[in-house]
Amino acid sequence: MHKKLNEKKNGSMMQLKGIFLFVLLLLFTIIFVGFSISYGAAEIKLTTVWEALANFNPTITSHQIIQEIRLPRALGAVMVGAFLAVSGAIMQGLTRNPLASPSIMGVTDGAAFALVITLSVLPSVTIAGMTFSSFVGAGLGAALVFTIGAFSKGGLTPVKLALAGVAIGAMLSAVSSAIALQTQVAKNMSFWYAGGLTSLNWTSIKILFLAGGIGLVVAMYISKSITILSLGDEVSKGLGQNTALVKILGVLVVMLLTGAAVSVAGPVGFVGLVVPHIVRFLIGSDYRLIIPISGIFGGLLLVLADLASRMVNAPYETPVGAITALLGVPFFLFLVRGERRGI
Repeated sequence: MHKKLNEKKNGSMMQLKGIFLFVLLLLFTIIFVGFSISYGAAEIKLTTVWEALANFNPTITSHQIIQEIRLPRALGAVMVGAFLAVSGAIMQGLTRNPLASPSIMGVTDGAAFALVITLSVLPSVTIAGMTFSSFVGAGLGAALVFTIGAFSKGGLTPVKLALAGVAIGAMLSAVSSAIALQTQVAKNMSFWYAGGLTSLNWTSIKILFLAGGIGLVVAMYISKSITILSLGDEVSKGLGQNTALVKILGVLVVMLLTGAAVSVAGPVGFVGLVVPHIVRFLIGSDYRLIIPISGIFGGLLLVLADLASRMVNAPYETPVGAITALLGVPFFLFLVRGERRGI
């Protein structure tokens, strides 16, 4: 009886901690979105940002810059970061693999590969078409990685999946580069390859909002099931869990969120790897908390990375993917070192 009461008390405390952390991260996200909108080649005061949002005047140049360029970029950064972080959390929960993330497991490179082919064949393709092709490519990349990992000696292990993901990602990236060079779209794709937010507009935001609305709702719907599944297939089945359905829904969510993010921002790496680990360290293994907190934390991280990309070599921009890689690569190597005995 005392044990159950203690477990219930600990669960309630963890939920309160999760809610507090979510609200705190949301507050920081709003603050830094304001800074992101105000900072740039044309310096704009925060008071002007508020005026443009509250009472837009199309005759004022600064208001036009905010509404047409800065605001969609900032909102897009939040959504792209959130989508990648949630995708990484779901992948790590489904595979029980601490090294799983869209950028490492072939999902991002698969989406980029399909997008390059689409742009080469149909240069005038719409954003909706680009997003759909990214969904297909994300599924292709994940399928290749898991197929190769499944045929390896000794079965799937976290490091083997990571190695297969890196290998497939490198192959898809090389093929994508070759196709881009042959079809003369390499110049237009060069900044996109590095991961960038400069091309975001209100059409992109609508695509992200639609994909995120569906993907995040489904992610929260299966969050409790992912918590159970992360304990192992046998435990999950013993508790009456339909593991196959949960995995299918989880993969579809990853394809949807990653495909949408890559189609508008390019292959921004390591957000989906780093953020879920930090969140689990802070609030435990309950995916009903991990998914929403990872989402808001990923959004905040990418907004900060976007700000840093404009400050490092001002007035020029450093690709935001390079900034996230500086954070992600050491973290990845640390995780690989911790998992090396599982090879």
